[in-house]
Amino acid sequence: MEKISITRVTSNEITELQEISRQTFIDTFAPYNSEQDMKQYLEESFSQQKLAAELRLAGAEFYFARLAERVIGYIKINFGAAQTEIQSDNTMEIERI
Repeated sequence: MEKISITRVTSNEITELQEISRQTFIDTFAPYNSEQDMKQYLEESFSQQKLAAELRLAGAEFYFARLAERVIGYIKINFGAAQTEIQSDNTMEIERI
């Protein structure tokens, strides 16, 4: 049986990050939003430029879940000032999963 591996996303993997980010968002939210709203949000929030900026942000980290080298999921976690809702200096936020 193959094992799932968790690896930190690098700047060289921005295309894969964009693909899994968009796909998971579509799978989760498309039934509840218009096609136009989805298109606009995907273009604004998951462009390669935006994701690259998030990847460079101090305190923000992305990780891929892989099965047989194929990306099957991802998570974005934020520490400190990178959190969208800062609770405390010693907390962590899961922003996307």
